[in-house]
Amino acid sequence: MTTAAVRPTNPDDTAGGHRSRLLSGMGAALVEKGYGAVTIADIARHARVSKRTFYEHFADKQECFLAVYAAASDRLLRVVAEAARPEMDWRDQVRTAVHAYLSALQSDPALTRAMLLELPSAGPEALRLRRRGQQDFAALLLERVEQGARQLSPAMATAVIGGLNELVLEAVEDGRADRLTDLSGEATDFVRAALMA
Repeated sequence: MTTAAVRPTNPDDTAGGHRSRLLSGMGAALVEKGYGAVTIADIARHARVSKRTFYEHFADKQECFLAVYAAASDRLLRVVAEAARPEMDWRDQVRTAVHAYLSALQSDPALTRAMLLELPSAGPEALRLRRRGQQDFAALLLERVEQGARQLSPAMATAVIGGLNELVLEAVEDGRADRLTDLSGEATDFVRAALMA
């Protein structure tokens, strides 16, 4: 789920930016080979660091993958929160938030596809991380709809986010990761309908 707009970076990363380069290296290796085939050597090669440097930052490739996914999810949440400013009408917030989300994912379709489709291969911790990310998006939705649309339960907010994610996943599986903004209208209508029901 990382993109040019969502590419993971760590502002606290000093020491030559090795951690940030390793995250980008994992993304490149993931696109190149898929999670199962990626090796530490692949990540280090793409990051232009030694394997020793890799192990200074991560215990294994799963930890690195999870760091990429977490950083991308955090950045994506910030992109969406910034797009849907609280002073906007809730309908406009939905439209801009959905478009910002889809645009960010679409800006690096190969990596978006790899992250979404390879996530289950990274084990139960990856699935827990995805769930936490969805909960963060559901919490943002709950916070913003308090300002105008009907009140949602946390379970309903989770269902709305889950439905939006399924639309994205279906498009990615169908080879349309480079055209995710084509879903903007339908996805916006879906979220608005859920908020008005």
